[in-house]
Amino acid sequence: MLNQQTIEKLHAMKLHGIADAFRAQLETTEASLLSFEERFALLVDQQWLWKENRALARRLRAAHLKERGVVEDVDYQHPRGLDRKLVRTLCSSDWVRQHQSILLLGPTGIGKSWLACALAQKACRDGFSVLHKRTSELFRELAVAHADGSIGRFLVRLSRIDILLLDDFAMAPLKDAERRDFLEICDDRYQRRSLILTSQMPVAHWHEQIGDPSIADSILDRLIHNAYRIELKGESMRKKRRKPGEEDPQ
Repeated sequence: MLNQQTIEKLHAMKLHGIADAFRAQLETTEASLLSFEERFALLVDQQWLWKENRALARRLRAAHLKERGVVEDVDYQHPRGLDRKLVRTLCSSDWVRQHQSILLLGPTGIGKSWLACALAQKACRDGFSVLHKRTSELFRELAVAHADGSIGRFLVRLSRIDILLLDDFAMAPLKDAERRDFLEICDDRYQRRSLILTSQMPVAHWHEQIGDPSIADSILDRLIHNAYRIELKGESMRKKRRKPGEEDPQ
């Protein structure tokens, strides 16, 4: 009875990890062989792990990653020019700590979005916040924010996210409001936060897609000179045969 009351109090104090670990200790004879200090350390470790797992789950939900990529499953066998050493370097998430960006370029189906999500998911595991959107989706939301007067709050919220992952950048010419908003986003993030951009369009064509020469110069100056550039090539990976129910190999 006393033990059950203790467990209920632990849950009431939201010490769910300790409560679960304490219950597990009561159910095993091995725990009685440990010293008080060892048993207490195990309880604290379990609470710490519980909190870390909860925080990670929140970050992953908030990220809205559109692909279930993980860096451990990156396919280096498909001939697409992917540098294993560079990917392993990026897996450390030091590029996020140093407020750098990643540009993933290549034809459709080559695995750009999957790889971007895998690196973003690893950054989530390392404690960083992420938000994944298609570039067209972001521009629609910016237009709505302008219309309802919430643009200031919207941009501030974006600026606080460690990694903004944008798919299909520069696929269509930018409108005046879009390029001005994107310049402000780049300004807010330059040397403060990180970006991941995926695009089928070569960087050499981004200037004309952005449009206004002075704004294009400003955007590209902030993007290119502080970013890792990964240029993929080859046939679509979606053509690889897969079993029913499996995701596209990456």
